Amino acid sequence: MKSAVENLSPTRVKMHIEVPFAELKPAIDAAYKEIASQIQVPGFRKGKVPSRLVDQRVGRGYVIETAINNSLDNFYRDAVNEASVVPLARPEVEVQQAPGIDEAALDADLVFDIEVDVRPEIELPEYSGLEVEVEAREAGDAEVEKALEELRGRFGTLKAVERPAVDGDYTTIDLVATIDGETIDEATGLSYLIGSGSMLEGLDEALTGLSADEDATFETTLAGGEHAGEKAQVKVVLTAVKERELPEADDDFAQLASEFDTIAELRESLVAKAAEDVLVEQGIEARDKVLEVLVGLVEVPVPASVLDEQVEQHFSGANQADDHDTDEHRAEIKANTEKAFRNEIVLDAVAEKEEIEVEQGELIEYLIQSAQQYGMDPNQFAQMLDGAGQVPMMIGEVRRRKALAKVLELAKVKDSNGKAVDLEAFVKPAGEDAPEAE
Repeated sequence: MKSAVENLSPTRVKMHIEVPFAELKPAIDAAYKEIASQIQVPGFRKGKVPSRLVDQRVGRGYVIETAINNSLDNFYRDAVNEASVVPLARPEVEVQQAPGIDEAALDADLVFDIEVDVRPEIELPEYSGLEVEVEAREAGDAEVEKALEELRGRFGTLKAVERPAVDGDYTTIDLVATIDGETIDEATGLSYLIGSGSMLEGLDEALTGLSADEDATFETTLAGGEHAGEKAQVKVVLTAVKERELPEADDDFAQLASEFDTIAELRESLVAKAAEDVLVEQGIEARDKVLEVLVGLVEVPVPASVLDEQVEQHFSGANQADDHDTDEHRAEIKANTEKAFRNEIVLDAVAEKEEIEVEQGELIEYLIQSAQQYGMDPNQFAQMLDGAGQVPMMIGEVRRRKALAKVLELAKVKDSNGKAVDLEAFVKPAGEDAPEAE
């Protein structure tokens, strides 16, 4: 087989492929056997029908077409490998010449052209020493106290109180919603935290100041159900008010809530945790900014077919039934796709230059993190990906994360006060090679 490649654009090529008849003949012989097993000819067993009778029954042209269809993918893959291109979309094939049905062209070569969008080649800039600035952050006493209060809240208990309800109280309530005097919904014994805003608009204001067994009526716009978007009058009856009682921050609490024996040791650990949180926040900000700076230095052409395919997939999925297909939304999806494509191309180039590989443990860790995000069992998640052929995609994602970590490791990061920020613990936590996934 011979092939030649013509670059039609930075993201599209045309491959001219010539396959000698001798290379196509095994596929033609296999096509005869395949078709012979599908037809019945009196006096011959299935699969034993001579080629000349197959030609009489279905025509030699059908046999050649079957042979070409069955072997085209292999010839295409060979040409792609020889040309060292990475296809991004379905190829467009045009057969220029094929073995014919008359004596003069029985053993003609197969000649066809393929046009396909391919991954663009880019020239990486020098990315060592990229400079970015992040917001100056410090872990102060306020952050430590907030963390301690949250920890005490986990071990708090609810205590009934006889006073008007205030923001932050836990309540038990009954609700009746009406429209034009007709009851459309009601519920009793509901638990609600005043200030959470998790139920009905206006409920927080209506409950504030009420005592047990008092009620209030307010108007709200319903957010769900068959009356979504309609105005309704809601009567709320407050049946109980409770406040959270927090345990004292002492040594007993430290032993209850942590592995530490004293509250001083617990506070010290919270100080260290607050410092780690600050580092993670700065690391995430620096990582995003260094990627933005790097990609901004590279010209990455994006094939229109990639953008169109992603936009159509977004609006054709079963889970997109409620997604509004507007020009503005399409433009947003297109912009996001283009940004993601550019990032991927640049980080893949960095990974190739740095000769980055993905270890099995790194892939497993990433699969576990991803499974947790979807609320799935890691083994079931891995099996689902394997069945869908998505494991190579996950490997590529881990490889790109490691590539970005390398760029961040080589960057110069300062905060908004001009102080150098050491992100080594973020880039390589616990001696690993990649930043923690979020």
